[in-house]
Amino acid sequence: MKAALRVLPALFPLLLPAAAAAASPPVAPALSLGVGAADDPARTTVVMQIFLLMTVLSLAPALLILLTSFTRLVIVLSLVRRALGTMQLPSNQIVIGLALFLTAFIMTPVWQQVNREALRPYLDREISGEAALERAAVPLREFMFRQTREKDLALFVEIAGLERPRNRAEVPTSVLIPAFVISEVKTAFEIGLLLYVPFLIVDMVVAAVLLSMGMMMLPPVMVSLPFKLLLFVLADGWYLLVGSLVRSFS
Repeated sequence: MKAALRVLPALFPLLLPAAAAAASPPVAPALSLGVGAADDPARTTVVMQIFLLMTVLSLAPALLILLTSFTRLVIVLSLVRRALGTMQLPSNQIVIGLALFLTAFIMTPVWQQVNREALRPYLDREISGEAALERAAVPLREFMFRQTREKDLALFVEIAGLERPRNRAEVPTSVLIPAFVISEVKTAFEIGLLLYVPFLIVDMVVAAVLLSMGMMMLPPVMVSLPFKLLLFVLADGWYLLVGSLVRSFS
C-alpha cells in the first residue's frame, strides 16, 4: 500500500495531458477546394481526360438507347408481349436483356469500324482526341442515315432553320439524332401493328364464338390466350420475329 502511494505522485504528470485531451472537444479536419496554377500541365490534362470520361460514362445509357437499334427492338418486343396477352411474360428483364444482346449483335460491324479507325489509332497516339471523335462519328452517322427517313430529317432541318443540305456531310449530328429516333419509333410501331393484327383477329373470333354460345360471363382472354400461344409456337414466332428484326437493319 505504501509503495502504491509513492508511485502515484510520479504518475500525475503523465495522466494530466491525457485528461486534458479527453476534456477538450474533438477537432474536425478542415477541407478546402480551389483552382490555382498547376505546376505540371500534363497532370492537368490527365485530370480533364478523366473528368470527360466520367461524363461520357454517365451519358452512356442515353447514347445506347438513342444512337443504336435498341429503341426499335425493345418497342417491338414489348408490343408482341402485349399482343399475346401474357401480362408480364416474358418479364421486363428478359425483354431488355434480349434487346441489349440483339443490339450488340447488330451494332458489332459499326463498333468494329470505330475501333479500327478511331480507337486504336488514338490509343497508339497516332491521332488526337478530336480526330478520334470525328472518325468514330462517321460509321455511326452512316448507320443512322440508313435508318432515318428523309421526311423526318427534313423536319428537323426546317425546325433548326438550316439551309437544305447538299449532302450527308452537311447534316449536323444534332439534327440527325432526333430524326433517327422518331424514325425508329415509327418503324417499331409499324412492325408492332403488323404483328398485333393476327392476335387481334383471334381475340375477335373467340369473343364472337363465346357471345353466340351465350357464355357472356366467361372472359374471352382466358379462352383466346391458349390459341394465341399455339399459333405463335406453331409458326415458330420467336425465330421469325428476331430474324425479321435483325434483317430490318441490313
